[in-house]
Amino acid sequence: MASSWTGERVRLRAIEPDDWAAFTHFADDDGRPGSRPALPRSAESYRAWAKEQAVAKGDGDRFRLAVETTARGELVGTVGSHRTGSRSGWFEFDVTIGADHRRKGYATEAVVLLLRFMFAERRYHKCLAVVLAHNEASLALFGRLGFTEEGRLREHVFLAGRHHDLVMMGMLADEFDRRHTISAP
Repeated sequence: MASSWTGERVRLRAIEPDDWAAFTHFADDDGRPGSRPALPRSAESYRAWAKEQAVAKGDGDRFRLAVETTARGELVGTVGSHRTGSRSGWFEFDVTIGADHRRKGYATEAVVLLLRFMFAERRYHKCLAVVLAHNEASLALFGRLGFTEEGRLREHVFLAGRHHDLVMMGMLADEFDRRHTISAP
């Protein structure tokens, strides 16, 4: 039986201490649409962060996983659930793929694996994604996956010297099941 964490292109796995160098490279990716400028970090801070992630027990249904290719075992990004409303049955997630690895289907497959787990195993009812309105690549990705725009917070985020809209997108478990099937193939 195949792992529910492995697809054709990617495998989701725990973050390991040695992943710190790849995360340093991803952080240097200033060309990411919608990314907020961050203060420079030391290599030691990335080492400490990766080590902390590697031993983290997780906070219920909030977690971060490494996304690596199945072909070469190369770390290409992360995906994770970062906010949950367990009483109402919703969760938010994010996905980040390094610039050198975009437009290869890695984000799509990583998100489908994550959503399948959250809907089937954790029994959540709804997934939310929050995207800056000018991040056309992420809006297109979520649209292809079946998310629906549910609202827009006008001029909600200050970034690069001006305010930007924030788009709220959602997908229900049954909508996911119709497109991707909740039970693993």
